[in-house]
Amino acid sequence: MKKDYYAVIMAGGIGSRFWPVSTSGFPKQFHDMLGTGHSLLQKTFSRITNGIPKENIRVLTNERYSDLVLEQIPGMTGEQLVLEPAMRNTAPCILLSALKIHKENPNALMLVAPSDHWIEDEAAFMSDVISCFEDCRANDKLVTLGINPSFPNTGYGYIESDQSDASEIKRVLQFREKPDYETAKEFLAAGNFLWNAGIFIWSVRSIIKAFSEHLPDMYDLFHSGEVQLNTSQEKKFVEENYASAENISIDYGIMEKAGNVFMKKASFDWNDLGTWGALHDKLEKDEHGNAIVRAVPYFRDSEGNIVYTSTKKLVVVDGIKDYIIVDKDNVLMIYPKEKEQNIKKLLAEISHTFGENYT
Repeated sequence: MKKDYYAVIMAGGIGSRFWPVSTSGFPKQFHDMLGTGHSLLQKTFSRITNGIPKENIRVLTNERYSDLVLEQIPGMTGEQLVLEPAMRNTAPCILLSALKIHKENPNALMLVAPSDHWIEDEAAFMSDVISCFEDCRANDKLVTLGINPSFPNTGYGYIESDQSDASEIKRVLQFREKPDYETAKEFLAAGNFLWNAGIFIWSVRSIIKAFSEHLPDMYDLFHSGEVQLNTSQEKKFVEENYASAENISIDYGIMEKAGNVFMKKASFDWNDLGTWGALHDKLEKDEHGNAIVRAVPYFRDSEGNIVYTSTKKLVVVDGIKDYIIVDKDNVLMIYPKEKEQNIKKLLAEISHTFGENYT
């Protein structure tokens, strides 16, 4: 029943922690962040086509990025784009996507996947997705994939599953916010806490029902335009109503409220490419822990750095440890890796000081 398999790729974020490469005009999902020859969006689309028909894949993004998406994914049509006219977090755009898919195929099973994840074992990823699809076909479940934590990371949210549940897809007890280091160590010791990857699987019937129960105002707002969806009148309806939707994430709005949330432990390795440090962890490194994207490096007494250049350029580094060095167009950034979480704030300061010339 592959015809019932659908996917929505979330590609609307700005990725400000990857500045100066990621900008509001050209965010990180459209960049080849790992030097593979393909953007993160292209890699995500390719991975999903291993089990889901191309015509059943939707890309959810901001209106301003529609041309970028169509340019990067040859053969994709405008009808496969779900465009946000305003930034309203993940719940409204997921509901809009679900309603559109439901109108096309009421039996549809829906994967929601971010565009900026790195997954090496693509066969294992799709096997997990299909297992969840078939469970959701038979049961009213909202399923998320949890990542087995390899260390007590304080940068991810965690999901606690029911240890007494012997099923492969276990009931979720609660979601936990990003913990401090000691709490993260306790989570790992408990054995039933997994990282929250933000990958969701459900039937369109189940997720629409969940919105009607837990975010009824949002459901009523979008459901009122059901007749216009997938027609030439959709754009007008969305432009007139979308900004009125509550600004809330799918996690807060639905997953933390619903009583039918389940989790499958992912059988693949995963990396959330959210920061320069995460990218450094993913890349191959020299004997001194330096990672390179496109640069021609000449290092002396330097270790633990990431050097990223937009073109093939000689970069000479001497006596620097654990730094982010990025050369992109009219910006050169040399910034300590330990402060990478401040880059979002730094970008706001630069935008305030210099305007949009550098952001």
